[in-house]
Amino acid sequence: MHRSLARRAALAVVGLLALAPAAQAATSSSRATLTNSTPDWATPNAQVGSVPDSAQHTFWVYLSMRNSKALDAAIAAATNPASAGYGKYLTPDQFRARYAPTDADVAAVRAYLKQSGFAVSADRPDNNRWVKASGTTAQVEQAFKTQLRTYQHRGKTLQAPNGDLSIARSISSRIAGIAGLDGSDRLMRPDTADAPPAPAFVNAPPCSTSWGEKYAVDDEGNPTVPPAYGQQFLPYATCGYTPNQLQGAYGTKASVAGGLDGHGQTVAIVDAFASPTIEQDANQYATTHGQPAVDFSQITPEDRSNDPIGGPDQCDAQGWYGEETLDVEAVHAMAPGAHVLFVGGADCLDESLIDAVNKIVDGGLAQIVSNSYGNLGETGEDAGLRQAWNDTFRQAALEGIGMYFSSGDSGDEVDNLGHAEADFPASHPLVTAVGGTSLGVSSSDGYLFETGWGTTSSTLTDGAWDPAPPGDHIYGSGGGTSLFYAEPDYQKPVVPKKLAKANGGKPARVVPDVSLVGDPNTGMLIGQTQTFPDGTTKYSEYRLGGTSLSSPLMAGVMALADQQAGRHHGFANPALYAQYGTPAYRDTVAPDQPIAVVRNDYVNSVDATDGIKTTLRTFDQTESLHTTPGYDDVTGVGSPNGQRFLAALAAAAAR
Repeated sequence: MHRSLARRAALAVVGLLALAPAAQAATSSSRATLTNSTPDWATPNAQVGSVPDSAQHTFWVYLSMRNSKALDAAIAAATNPASAGYGKYLTPDQFRARYAPTDADVAAVRAYLKQSGFAVSADRPDNNRWVKASGTTAQVEQAFKTQLRTYQHRGKTLQAPNGDLSIARSISSRIAGIAGLDGSDRLMRPDTADAPPAPAFVNAPPCSTSWGEKYAVDDEGNPTVPPAYGQQFLPYATCGYTPNQLQGAYGTKASVAGGLDGHGQTVAIVDAFASPTIEQDANQYATTHGQPAVDFSQITPEDRSNDPIGGPDQCDAQGWYGEETLDVEAVHAMAPGAHVLFVGGADCLDESLIDAVNKIVDGGLAQIVSNSYGNLGETGEDAGLRQAWNDTFRQAALEGIGMYFSSGDSGDEVDNLGHAEADFPASHPLVTAVGGTSLGVSSSDGYLFETGWGTTSSTLTDGAWDPAPPGDHIYGSGGGTSLFYAEPDYQKPVVPKKLAKANGGKPARVVPDVSLVGDPNTGMLIGQTQTFPDGTTKYSEYRLGGTSLSSPLMAGVMALADQQAGRHHGFANPALYAQYGTPAYRDTVAPDQPIAVVRNDYVNSVDATDGIKTTLRTFDQTESLHTTPGYDDVTGVGSPNGQRFLAALAAAAAR
């Protein structure tokens, strides 16, 4: 057991961008460079072509916050449980008056862009965060002293500047970054493992309603699959846990039954697009599983059906519908009394998702925000977008709004990138990164075990597992050490130095922070209207997982925590880490011996017409990440331990 850090004073949030180069550097007496405005993937070797001079481009100029040092100091005080200023948050109006860009800043940036020949949109958010403009390739190259080229990256052809952008020094103090001139914003995707395609997905039997309910045996008790890890009898994967099972496993069922159900709290969810059947699906799911109707509202995104870059055809809108369904039903599963607000991005581009989050933050629409999407690694995101996210998170923190992000579903990203990276925005120090676990729930809804989520797969072929177990890595909880962000103070007493310094140099931010179930093989049963091969659409239920499940589950738990404390925890990481090593968490560790399940899947996703594929899924196969006692880069500080977790946060908030 690690010593409690509940009374430790040094938990301020500092060094948010300490590992990143300065935002601007001089190139001449009259111009300044926006450092890192060319993404890492835009290398000469990856270049494949040029961009026509007449091609049109829409981009966003993000304005700098005012009084930046004072803002960071205010955030540190308001989020530190040991500070006299803890919990003293600002309203959106107060934040704008002290820190947001002014109308004069906006006017100056607009004038500069118009002078450069760009068309400038009249639309802007109430907090003056950005100005939207458009122009031709020739205008962009002349205004920003760069050249636009096309590059091959992750199977896509993406445009990017071949050198950092530069701007007039006279305007540089007002500009935090520029986004939209490269393809980084097209790399955002939902963190949902085993996400079904647009057509229907149906669980293939057999599957277990609780851990180990069914084993791969025939009617006479003989094994029907080869042994693995010295075990002759292997359990089937679960069919998907229900709200009662998840509340029971995480120790909140009695609290919810007693009225600690998130009443009076608002949890916002941000995804791209908006499912047309979400309310009826969520309410049918709630009715089926004995929950009250969902207190739900939705801000529908603008129609961009004709957008050639971020429109539905480019962003798999129907896949995002499944993401929204999972998020809404997961929050409601843990906090059935909370109001759930969905805010949809107009498309899957960063700029649209930032816009959606900004609506919540600048409108004070919720105190908890769950975001189940991310970029594969940090280096795919350009500096302009990182700065735009950074300022959004700063405003949220000082207004007492907690930002929760799924940590990713690709483990250390080696399979995708060839080297280890943490995912972004989960790696940002002002968000709570939620990792995934594999969870065993008993027939009485009790907690049996939990281990780090990292899955390998072997296929049953000619009576043998191929490849031999553990097989090929397919997915797992995102984690790792940041390449851009310094180690925040709240992690210094907790995170092992070997993790913080894994990339060499100064200690850095490590993710995740906390974890809940994410493994699809022990995932959640969700209900959604789906389209079946005969052309009919109907409601059906199927198992789904990913850290897209973990994040909204944690958001639901925090709604209970806010209700019990009688206040908003806002950015909760300092408070969460202050309870490290106490009974507030279950420490997630590696199993003593390998755990594996047998899983059946329909080849055509809906029925046995085209056959059934049988695989062996092995748990806690986490590549270069490791599930260890204490803090680790798969599960963070562990998983919340029911009423002990809620009581610990309430006590800390009362001091």
